[in-house]
Amino acid sequence: MRHFLTFEDFSKDEILEILALASKIKQEAKAKEYKPYLKNQTLAMIFEKSSTRTRVSFETGMYQLGGQALFLSSRDIQLGRGEPIKDTARVISSMVDMAMLRVYKQSDLVEFAKFSSVPVINGLSDDLHPVQLMADYMTMQECGSGDVVAYVGDGNNMANSWISMASILGFEIRIATPKGNETNPQITQKALQNAKKSGAKIILTNDPKEAVSGADVVTTDTWISMGQESEKEQKIKQFSGFCVDKDMMSLAKKDAIFLHCLPAYRGYEVSEEVFEKHAKEIFLEAENRLHAQKGVMVWLDSKRNG
Repeated sequence: MRHFLTFEDFSKDEILEILALASKIKQEAKAKEYKPYLKNQTLAMIFEKSSTRTRVSFETGMYQLGGQALFLSSRDIQLGRGEPIKDTARVISSMVDMAMLRVYKQSDLVEFAKFSSVPVINGLSDDLHPVQLMADYMTMQECGSGDVVAYVGDGNNMANSWISMASILGFEIRIATPKGNETNPQITQKALQNAKKSGAKIILTNDPKEAVSGADVVTTDTWISMGQESEKEQKIKQFSGFCVDKDMMSLAKKDAIFLHCLPAYRGYEVSEEVFEKHAKEIFLEAENRLHAQKGVMVWLDSKRNG
């Protein structure tokens, strides 16, 4: 049985296999051919952090695959009242076919998966957001973009995930963050080690212009992640010069695409002009959350049963 917690648990071929499966399922959906890959199965969705795209995409995806999803807020289950994670995992996994968790601590995901009898999916943690990256890379494939990616902004779970994915797939990732806002050191070190095997090129800088220059893909994320609202004013000062505006995008290749995992705060991490110019790509990326996650769920199910 396999879980989907971090890219480090997968080979390049496996990640590409999941993406190919997601594309196949997407084409079937576009033709209104909804095949019941997960007929009568149930997905438990546990949310410590609220979300728009994660809930809608997983719930809709499970329905289109022939199953159903249960929304479980941490306020509504024993996990939010002090029950050990391992007990919650054993109980919930005895009643459902798969679980998706959107949590604060990556260690909680690992603990849940350790005691779960069904596949577990990382719907987001403070460290990583791999399902978002699957949608992002799927969008890059569909847009026919090159593989030189520039990430400009906070060294958060999105930046960590870009480094992690690049280190397995072998593409070039340039991460530009303000001093003091770098990526997770442990995740970065592991990625650098994996890059030696895959041929990935990982560039870490505090200069956004250096990162964006000649890039095929430019991407960013909010400067103030959920739970960091009290740091807003401080972050705005620290991130001066890191807004992806027209001038910054002009440094990338002429046909470069711009991606944003949303929600986007215009005037902060991205300008209104750049966002609207690349809205088609951004909302294709958002839609691909649905298709990429269906690919992940069907692939995990095949490895359990196959």
